[in-house]
Amino acid sequence: MGLELYLDLLCQPCRAVYIFAKKIGVPFELRTVEVLKGQHNSDDFAQVNPLRKVPALKDGDFTLAESVAILLYLSRKYEAPDHWYPQDLEACARVDEYLAWQHTALRSSCSLVMWQKMMLPVFLGERVPPETLASTLAELDRCLQLLEDKFLKDDDFLTGPCISVADLVAITELMHPVSAGYHVFKTRPKLAAWRQRVEAAVGEDLFQEAHEVVMKAKDLPPVDTAMKDKLKPLVQVLL
Repeated sequence: MGLELYLDLLCQPCRAVYIFAKKIGVPFELRTVEVLKGQHNSDDFAQVNPLRKVPALKDGDFTLAESVAILLYLSRKYEAPDHWYPQDLEACARVDEYLAWQHTALRSSCSLVMWQKMMLPVFLGERVPPETLASTLAELDRCLQLLEDKFLKDDDFLTGPCISVADLVAITELMHPVSAGYHVFKTRPKLAAWRQRVEAAVGEDLFQEAHEVVMKAKDLPPVDTAMKDKLKPLVQVLL
């Protein structure tokens, strides 16, 4: 059995892994795991990833969880062009710096905006207090400013003149609020120009392919009562 990637393209980290694998020519079998249907909690999937999270990788008898670990594994195994994850000590450290920061900053904010602005009211029928959404949007704005000032600066990409896995992780995060109708790039020309460079480097067809599911999330039908009950713990966290 060859390499298998267990992904749900509704999820930001899965999209980053998908784009990267496709872009560097990794031969893989896509195994779709629909999180909103609870498929990540199945016993079969737990054999691949006991953490019951996507993305996950299975390469023969070797299994791996966590998107950053998967990105770096693919980069090393398939000898991706150096700009994706540089060998140079300082250049590599810059990529690592962003990857370490984003988990509890940009990713968290982008995910909350999507859920509070779209998924909770549309998909789950839950009212989101305006002050809660306002606070989340304010935190996202703070993170976007840090993204510009600390990481992008005046470079073409987040960690220098060439695209890296940091850019893939960031752009897939930012498309979460975009899918919910929040125009992240509208008032930030520097980020808008960066987005265009990332899309061009990835390829527009691949970029759109990876984001097709999330951009259609607004059209998802409401969940039934049984699934809504299962998602109650998640709702409490998101509100």
